[in-house]
Amino acid sequence: MSHTLSTNPLNVNMNMVSMRTLTRPQKPNSCFSSSTFLPHCNIQTLRFLPHRSLLRLNKNNCYKWKHSMFISTKPLLKDGTLIVNGQEAITGVPDNVFLTPLSDSSAFLGATSSQSSSRHVFKLGVIQDVRLLSLFRFKVWWMIPRVGNSGSDIPIETQMLLLEARKGRDLDKPNDSPSYIIFLPLLDGEFRSSLQGNSSNELEFCLESGDPAIVTSESIRAVFVNCGNHPFDLMKESMKILEEQTGTFSVRETKQMPGILDVFGWCTWDAFYQEVNPQGIKDGLKSLSEGGTPAKFLIIDDGWQDTTNEFQKEGEPFIDGSQFGGRLVSVEENSKFRRTSDESQADAPNDLKHFVADIKRNFGLKYVYVWHALLGYWGGLVPNARDTKKYNPKLTYPLQSPGNLANMRDLAMDCMEKYGVGAIDPNRISQFYDDLHSYLVSQDVDGVKVDVQNILETIATDLGGRVSLTRHFQEALEKSIASNFQDNSIICCMGLSTDSIYHSKRSAITRASDDYYPKNPATQTLHIAAVAFNSIFLGEVVVPDWDMFYSLHDAAEFHAIARAVGGCPVYVSDKPGEHDHKILKRLVLPDGSVLRAKYPGRPSRDCLFIDPVMDGKSLLKIWNLNECTGVIGVFNCQGAGSWPCLDNTNQNHVSNSAEISGQVSPADVEYFEEVSGKLWTGDCAIYSFNKGSLSRLPKEEKFGIGLQTLECDVFTVSPIKVYFQRVEFAPIGLMNMYNSGGAIESVEQCGDPSSYNGRIHIKGRGAGSFGGYSSVKPKGCSINGEEEEMKYKEEDKLVTVTIDASNNSGWDMDIWY
Repeated sequence: MSHTLSTNPLNVNMNMVSMRTLTRPQKPNSCFSSSTFLPHCNIQTLRFLPHRSLLRLNKNNCYKWKHSMFISTKPLLKDGTLIVNGQEAITGVPDNVFLTPLSDSSAFLGATSSQSSSRHVFKLGVIQDVRLLSLFRFKVWWMIPRVGNSGSDIPIETQMLLLEARKGRDLDKPNDSPSYIIFLPLLDGEFRSSLQGNSSNELEFCLESGDPAIVTSESIRAVFVNCGNHPFDLMKESMKILEEQTGTFSVRETKQMPGILDVFGWCTWDAFYQEVNPQGIKDGLKSLSEGGTPAKFLIIDDGWQDTTNEFQKEGEPFIDGSQFGGRLVSVEENSKFRRTSDESQADAPNDLKHFVADIKRNFGLKYVYVWHALLGYWGGLVPNARDTKKYNPKLTYPLQSPGNLANMRDLAMDCMEKYGVGAIDPNRISQFYDDLHSYLVSQDVDGVKVDVQNILETIATDLGGRVSLTRHFQEALEKSIASNFQDNSIICCMGLSTDSIYHSKRSAITRASDDYYPKNPATQTLHIAAVAFNSIFLGEVVVPDWDMFYSLHDAAEFHAIARAVGGCPVYVSDKPGEHDHKILKRLVLPDGSVLRAKYPGRPSRDCLFIDPVMDGKSLLKIWNLNECTGVIGVFNCQGAGSWPCLDNTNQNHVSNSAEISGQVSPADVEYFEEVSGKLWTGDCAIYSFNKGSLSRLPKEEKFGIGLQTLECDVFTVSPIKVYFQRVEFAPIGLMNMYNSGGAIESVEQCGDPSSYNGRIHIKGRGAGSFGGYSSVKPKGCSINGEEEEMKYKEEDKLVTVTIDASNNSGWDMDIWY
């Protein structure tokens, strides 16, 4: 098709080319469907457009244009070079690549081919001599980071690419203020794009539909590019632009947050695996509660459903992976959770509802979630069974894309390819979800964890392709959640493909890494690093879920501190009676609530382009904010494990007994202005949890730290403010908690600010030892109107007050001067 402009103020000849060639019409609600595509210029025209002008789509009429001015940062293609923010980002750009300007700093990249196909690989040009960070799918389900300096370091299936742009491309001048360029491969119509590099340092994008019948010869908006001086602002701004442009997903801050985020939980998976049973659940809840860390939400993981497995024969040796051949028989619970006429089940509860009511009543649970797969179970539904045939399941054998096959194989995926899955008819999926979820609600279940979500891309042949199929299932799932549950009660899992991410309209929590593997010491450090880096991208759309962990484990504190700074759900999967309550009490308050930080925990700016797992020299710093303070977790992830999908896994490895040194600064906490306020002196009070030490430091100054493998520390960073002209004060919070500042809700001065006397009023929650920095010794302290004993140390200016457990749910503290 072709379009003519209603106005052409530049008097430039614009040759419009066809939007897309498909074997069937596009659906109107497709991401970037033909009705919403911005008409684009051919490569010759765009390379010679005047730099001061932009043709921008008028929202009131998609075929009218308007003229506007823009600054010199606008991306442009010139003489085979992509120039972003005045610097060369990609050189040697082929003539079949074109650029569609969007905003003053952003644009879309696309390409065209002479052939139509369901899968294309287009070259974009050369990237070299620049620090870069890739987030890529190393398995069909999961992402990990990769850093490098050139196009050849960009893995297949990259879903986010961040470049550090320095003038002169001098990598040895870290003190230069860099700018950042981000590349985000998108969903374009019925096609998904991903990035990859080749041995010639060329950046490529792969465009695929997942269905041989869905073909095209071009993509208009395959890759989004944007630039900025602040990496986290850049990521946030980019995702908001894409949210508006696509209409297919929503950013995190607009979503309803489930209540489980603010309370402590327990998941049954690593405690029982598929042998989960009612008595075991009761035993685990009891031992957690008796230790003073009661679980307030429970996830009954895989093992509660009514399934059958033709590949696991009773009495025969277990075949590893055969569990992924199991299929769902009905939406109801199995005989472990429902009493039957079988005498061996005499101890089973009457039904799931009876059991859920029992554990809520006896253990004070607020939320009970259960697990299910996107297709019901790992192997989908049993075809032609009495209770499943109405969903018209069809035995389908998954087929992975070449990109997935080029990275790491996965046992679950391999087995599903072997055994097949009973795929639900897309026309019946809404009915299936509604039947399942309405039944669960009738059993007093509060929400679900929905696993195996990326399976759809492997079964999309003859079903309209991976993008369309994912959109259809995601819409049905989120509609059912909204209709049946009261609290946006869903945790998404095994869904770290952009097919799913860019269709997340309502879902607010998504697992951000491969599983926690308690028996594999080599994966503990990788787990923490992977989630932190993945959260740069994922955290703009959802709250990243760091997964469960064991509290009684060699790496328990490593995981616990990561959860404390992660701004994420906090839950363990301990076996009944096997807990480290000392560690848990640093995460969990006596009432079962947690001190969750405000944002997704992400690496500090100086960690973005380093490898904290394998470079042999770098510590990982993760920052976050509370209402009144900042927090930084510092981790030594070196020497314990190696990233998968690397040719040389021994490079720069250090022994697991070697100490790594690094530097920490209050400036590592981004957006500190949110807590510093007008009264800030410019200095910060720094509290080390491990050392129990308090120090004062200007915001831009640094201090040293040394950690051995799997060692970590967490620092509360509190702005020192001036009160009553002479008092310099900064709250630390509950010093017995990893995220001590999370206990503080507000701080204000009461009295005449021009006076030398008055009180500082602090509102918070939790019990334990409250601490703060005070330049002068206070006259006294009261909590909820009752005077309390206060201690003051002149050497470090630390004031402490003990808050009794009776005030755990909330307290008002006044410190008098």
